[in-house]
Amino acid sequence: MKRFTIGAAAALLLSACSMGQDVESPDAALDLPDVADGTLSEETMKRVTERLSSDEFEGRAPGTAGEEKTIAYLIEEFGKAGLEPGNNGSWVQDVPLVEITGKDFAPLTISGGDNGDIKLNYATDWVGATYREDVETKLDDSELVFVGYGINAPEKGWNDYEGLDMKGKTAVILVNDPDFGAETLDGPFNGKAMTYYGRWTYKYEEAGRQGAAAAIIIHDTEPAAYGWNVVESSWSGPQAYADRGDNPPPMTKLNGWVQKEKAREILAAAGQDLDDLMAAARKDDFKAVPLGLKASTSFRNDIRTFASKNVIGILPGSERPDEYVMHTAHWDHLGRCTPAPDGDDICNGAVDNATGTAALVALAEAHAKAGPTKRSLVFLAVTAEESGLLGADYYAANPVFPLNKTVGGINMDAFLVAGPAKDVTVVGPGKSQLDLFLDKALMSDDRVTTPNPNPEAGYYYRSDHFAFAKRGVPMLYLDGGEDLVDGGKEAGAAVQADYRDNRYHGPKDEYDPNWDWSGVMADLRLFYRIGRMLGDSTSWPNWVEGDEFKATRDEDCAVDGALCGTPEAP
Repeated sequence: MKRFTIGAAAALLLSACSMGQDVESPDAALDLPDVADGTLSEETMKRVTERLSSDEFEGRAPGTAGEEKTIAYLIEEFGKAGLEPGNNGSWVQDVPLVEITGKDFAPLTISGGDNGDIKLNYATDWVGATYREDVETKLDDSELVFVGYGINAPEKGWNDYEGLDMKGKTAVILVNDPDFGAETLDGPFNGKAMTYYGRWTYKYEEAGRQGAAAAIIIHDTEPAAYGWNVVESSWSGPQAYADRGDNPPPMTKLNGWVQKEKAREILAAAGQDLDDLMAAARKDDFKAVPLGLKASTSFRNDIRTFASKNVIGILPGSERPDEYVMHTAHWDHLGRCTPAPDGDDICNGAVDNATGTAALVALAEAHAKAGPTKRSLVFLAVTAEESGLLGADYYAANPVFPLNKTVGGINMDAFLVAGPAKDVTVVGPGKSQLDLFLDKALMSDDRVTTPNPNPEAGYYYRSDHFAFAKRGVPMLYLDGGEDLVDGGKEAGAAVQADYRDNRYHGPKDEYDPNWDWSGVMADLRLFYRIGRMLGDSTSWPNWVEGDEFKATRDEDCAVDGALCGTPEAP
């Protein structure tokens, strides 16, 4: 029996009108072609994963000898799989990176309160960095404004910055979004499931668009989904960014975080109560609150520029070669890292993400053997995911293939080798019509879909597909199942915990010749079917009505009044 998820069915019905399609049934709304299973090689998965995660590649850190070996190996494997160079005759896209390391941090000083200045110590009380390539960063008597969740969402009728002139001021912002804490998925911001508006990346970007001099997020462990230790470690030391070119987007001077109890102290100095402001910020009639306080700090920056590379291969389409289906995975990992007790200091990244990179090769190999689809299939191995999705973001900002000609795609990040599962985990379900392609792909398997068990953590916004999604391109992100055939959900949770606690981002994420690959191959069959269907379909899947990315897709596709995939208006 064919199964359609509520979110996917809703997506079809809500966007069918704009696509000029019959809405009598979900099948009539989208072209979901039947496809045969490909010849997927488990041997290829094993061979490429083992090689990429060997000590020879030194942990595959961008800008190292390990990168040079990785790029050469991927070009070799892409060619053997049957791909053609994807960047105008070249296998690579140069990704210029900037590494900024802050130093000599002054305290963050808050002045203007009745009881004198409040001085916050770097690392223990606050952390900060700059995205600008300035040798010195200086914030001098910048007025503090509490802007709630720092959201400007026209499609939801929500603007925390309404009526404000933020030029030269510092935005004080809550983490997550106004629906945090909901028990269901109902609410203006998808209830329990975090939207993009809840991510810190969005909050800093929006503060920059508003002209703010700085943006400070109030850290709160539960809505952030990680403790202060993660913030401190992530925001200290070198910070890498993709070079933004000659016309960068508007950026603040400083972005940072402050401990919740320190934020409470600051707001009290302004005669405000943090809990009251948090409650007010959840309401759609919230108005930003100028605090009557000023912030000052300074630090210096060491700046290093270097180049890394994305690797791009393509299988040209047979009928519509100028329409593209994207497959993404990141080839990079952490290089050398904190040694294990046995002295091993190479973070090999076997699961994360030699497996996903191997999947690009195995899928390319299978599609090449099956012959071209009507659309072109693109295989993109991106750099610097571990530094903040930098390679994917650089490609999406500088696409080789136009985004309004990119139908959609799938992302593969860390196949946890745990044996076969009864389900497949969908990260960000119900966001786009791609859910229906997944449902069709699952028809011949005795498996079901499981929504991400922690939607409030916003995992959809933390892997490479997000660079495309935020620019409007529908992308599907799947994880291995939670409910294992051997041992059920308890066994699945145990595998996840073991990897997280003992191997994730550590030297023991190494290849194991005794791994059971059957579950990985089942997931790979799904990716193959989905890619094949998208390649042969005539449809252009869209986002659910009201999704934060739909307006961007519609705007990008409405060239001379035409939708993606339709002839331009005369």
